Amino acid sequence: MGPEDLKIWLNHFEHHALHPGRVPHGLSDVLRPGELRLIASSIATFQLGEQSEGRTFLRAAERFARARQIPHLVRIIELFIREEQRHASLLQAFMQDHRVPLKRTDWTDRVFRHIRRLAGLQLYLSVLISAELIGNVYYRALESVTDCERLQVLCRTIVSDELAHVGFESQLLLTHRSVLRRAGHNARSFLRSCRAQYDFYLEPHAIDERRRVADRISNG
Repeated sequence: MGPEDLKIWLNHFEHHALHPGRVPHGLSDVLRPGELRLIASSIATFQLGEQSEGRTFLRAAERFARARQIPHLVRIIELFIREEQRHASLLQAFMQDHRVPLKRTDWTDRVFRHIRRLAGLQLYLSVLISAELIGNVYYRALESVTDCERLQVLCRTIVSDELAHVGFESQLLLTHRSVLRRAGHNARSFLRSCRAQYDFYLEPHAIDERRRVADRISNG
């Protein structure tokens, strides 16, 4: 990732810091009893994961930026962390309004945090991007199982931010991944391939297409 790429990402995160995605007031905010039982534990686990202070991440970025004289990287990571913390605040506000208890610890969160402490920025990013992708799948699933408009918009807001996070993390990793370069990927083609997979498996409009594919296969 060159200086111009980093400047683009810096502009992106600074813009979002000034104009964050919001959940409008006045949306329907009713959870059916069955919905509350269904989502309470998992949403608390994801809220816990979003609220990291990011000290390990920031220290790793500082060392990496200092060693390679990379401008803007530390500031980008600071803004990145704040955006994750904003997600945690949005989730916490929703949970408190619906009397969903917060979690102070969870084994999945402990595992991710432990692995991220083991090495430098590249391993941290590899673990983080895995968590982000899992989160994107989860929030899309959460949106699909509730009729609560506030929760649906909250999920879309987080996913919108997280897709940009995945793009940023992927581009940083791609800079140092000779295998992907040897396979012919640059940042744009790699993200396009990831997005194609995401669209095929998760987008609602893809359901009919998957059925048509299945029918063609079954009919020979």
